[in-house]
Amino acid sequence: MVTFSFDHIALSVKDVNESLEFYQKVLQLKEIKNTASNSKTRWLSIGGKNQLHLIPRPDFQIKVNKAVHFALTTADFTSFVAYLQSSNINYTDWIDSPNRDYVRQDGIKQVYFQDPNGYWIEINDDCR
Repeated sequence: MVTFSFDHIALSVKDVNESLEFYQKVLQLKEIKNTASNSKTRWLSIGGKNQLHLIPRPDFQIKVNKAVHFALTTADFTSFVAYLQSSNINYTDWIDSPNRDYVRQDGIKQVYFQDPNGYWIEINDDCR
C-alpha cells in the first residue's frame, strides 16, 4: 500500500509581500528558498519539511469559507490567543462568536482567524 505524508499547502494571494509579512508576523513562519522555480512564489517553513507556498495571483478572485481552512497546533494555545488579542487580530470560534475559543467534544480548544486574503486558519491545542 502507498503511504503519504504532508508536504505543503499552496495559497493564491493578491499581494505576495503582504501575505508573506502576515505569516511571518502572526505565525512566525520563516521564509525558505523556492527551489522549484525563479517565480515570485514565496515559500515558508511550517516546521520540518512542511511548507506554505504563497502564489501571487493579483487578478484572481479568491472565494473562501470557514470549512476550507488549514490548521496548526500549539502547546502554547493560551499565549497565542493572547497574542491575537494584543495584536488586534479578530478571531472566532467555529460558530462565528467573536473573540471566543471553541472546545470540541474531545476537549480540544480552537480558534479561527483570517489572513489578508480571507483564508481561514485554525489554531488548536491538539498536541498529541
